[in-house]
Amino acid sequence: MLKIYYNPDCSKCKSAMELLNENGERYEAVNYLLNLPSPAELKGLLDYLGTDVEQLVRKKEPMYVEKFEGKFYTQEEWLEILSAHPVLIERPIVVKDGKAIIGRPVERIIELF
Repeated sequence: MLKIYYNPDCSKCKSAMELLNENGERYEAVNYLLNLPSPAELKGLLDYLGTDVEQLVRKKEPMYVEKFEGKFYTQEEWLEILSAHPVLIERPIVVKDGKAIIGRPVERIIELF
């Protein structure tokens, strides 16, 4: 079964869930603003994504621009920051069978079907 990490206020997340529904995919929806991911969970997502932590960071988010832009952080520091401030996590993230995709554009999710 798929798992989608989403922000309920995000139009891309809503579109991603619509796409999953249209394709008859069953999924578990995780609102990561309410169910804060631990640094270890975020590390697991990174492993599934096969990318570095910088790809998980929403660099257009006002909080990023105000507090973090232009500063260097290690992967472990970023994982702590993202866990404490999940609004900075890129979204939606869809996971299936040990693989994950950031659904931007939303159609990328189809790669997991």
